Amino acid sequence: MIVTTDFRNNMKIEYNGELYTIVEFQHVNPGNLRAFVRTKLKSLKTGQLIERTFRAGEKFNTPDVEEKQMQFLYKSSEGYCLMDTETYEQVFLTEEQMGENKYFLQENLVITVMFHNNIPIGVTLPFFVEMAVIKTEPGYRGDTATSANKPAVVKTGAVVQVPLFINEGDSIKIDTRTGEYVERVK
Repeated sequence: MIVTTDFRNNMKIEYNGELYTIVEFQHVNPGNLRAFVRTKLKSLKTGQLIERTFRAGEKFNTPDVEEKQMQFLYKSSEGYCLMDTETYEQVFLTEEQMGENKYFLQENLVITVMFHNNIPIGVTLPFFVEMAVIKTEPGYRGDTATSANKPAVVKTGAVVQVPLFINEGDSIKIDTRTGEYVERVK
């Protein structure tokens, strides 16, 4: 059991039969009234952010959550094939389960998959991935002095806004949390 005094950021709790991660919390003790805890919770199933207030000392179930390192193998009509790096067991995830992460998946990329009662409920990619640019407008001499961006398509089909000096064939580093360009890779 988890008590509200044990709350920490990124802690997982079970509330109303659903799994949530604590994004933000604040203990409030308003003078002569009973203390309470304000929280922002993110649903592990839908990704929806909700705000809830709990009485101090309220108890919650500890969810049965397990994280496994898995390697992305390929995409097929059945879904995205992932292999457990320890047991070599293969699992297929749907596009809905992959969410926006599908745009940055590359073969052999090791990702973290969260399981609840042996059912995959969430995917976390490494913070940064390197990808080759396959299509973009050519840059022109003198364009590097401005901070303007242009769209570039990387090898997985994702469109990323990049500086004007990036050309086709360049490798770039992308932040998978925001989908933004970080730097050119040599």
